[in-house]
Amino acid sequence: MTKMDVRQVQLSQLDASALSDLSSLRPDLVLVFAAIAQLRQPDAHAVLRDAFPNAVLAGCSTAGEITARGMSDHSCVVTAMKFNQVRVQAATGRVTTMEESEESGASLGLALKAPDLRAVLLFGKGVGINGSALISGMTAAIGGDVPVSGGLAGDGGAFAETLTLTPDGLDADGVIALGLYGDALRISHGSFGGWQPFGPPRKVTRAAGNILYELDGRSALALYKDYLGEYSKDLPASGLLFPFEMLDADHRSIGLIRTILGVDEEAGALILAGDIDSSGYLRLMHANNEGLVDGAEIAARRVRDAAGECSQGLGLLVSCVGRKLVMGDAVDEEVEAVSHILGRHLPLAGFYSYGEIAPFSSTTECKLHNQTMTVTFLSEA
Repeated sequence: MTKMDVRQVQLSQLDASALSDLSSLRPDLVLVFAAIAQLRQPDAHAVLRDAFPNAVLAGCSTAGEITARGMSDHSCVVTAMKFNQVRVQAATGRVTTMEESEESGASLGLALKAPDLRAVLLFGKGVGINGSALISGMTAAIGGDVPVSGGLAGDGGAFAETLTLTPDGLDADGVIALGLYGDALRISHGSFGGWQPFGPPRKVTRAAGNILYELDGRSALALYKDYLGEYSKDLPASGLLFPFEMLDADHRSIGLIRTILGVDEEAGALILAGDIDSSGYLRLMHANNEGLVDGAEIAARRVRDAAGECSQGLGLLVSCVGRKLVMGDAVDEEVEAVSHILGRHLPLAGFYSYGEIAPFSSTTECKLHNQTMTVTFLSEA
């Protein structure tokens, strides 16, 4: 019995003639991860729709595109998948204000919910969204036993406007969820950061959702600037280099990291990529290349341990733009580490993101991660 077939092409320019081999597969699902300039081409969606008239189209703009060959900028990676038994269904929505995030997630979840739903892939805009709330809305609708993975779009590190690809077009406010149905689906997950904490734990004394106002009774922005020193002049971009680790009441890590996506000078607040515990603790983190590569390898090992083998299928990698900034020219090393563990024959697709979506490695409980390499392995029995 034929299992899922995967074909992929990486283009320097989105071009219909270069998609003929993938088109001949008559795929059920086509994932597209591309530089923002590629997707801003006036005919981008039309080219993809003409090449794949019967496929579900999904994807987003990126802060770097991932294949098994490593990371690239300014390219377009198109990955086509043909399933034998697994069914794919798309649900789309829009998040025009951050406050709509949870409701949008719930709507997507309700549209996909079914007894044979086995997993969800979720992609959405990377700015002006509360990723934690989006996920909370979805998991409340579909239940905590269905794993959700994916990521938030990028725009090359500009943090201005991202694009989400849906079957209907390209949308700066778009979110898309892909339901994967049927018992033939095989899926496993792994995620790990590799960042190191520094400085003392700080008590969250005022926060609302993903807005951090005070730490230890002080302005969060003022305290953060004190720590950053000369880096503070480059905020919010420099915030990607110094994320927060979330801690419980006993100052133990809960396994989640939060990136600073923006600052509110007037309120003295930090705008984080996801929610934090308003009564919890935070601690600053930093990283070096070796630690991040080791983290990517741990994530891949968790996938392989759960899957048994990764001989046929697709590895979906979503890693944080902050990791890319820290690693610089060595960023390919973390992709290489994953490819080495999963097998060099396995096609990889993914992107550098403004937020990673994945379950904790040991459960199906899905969370928004920051500064993390997340790996999802998809295959068909």
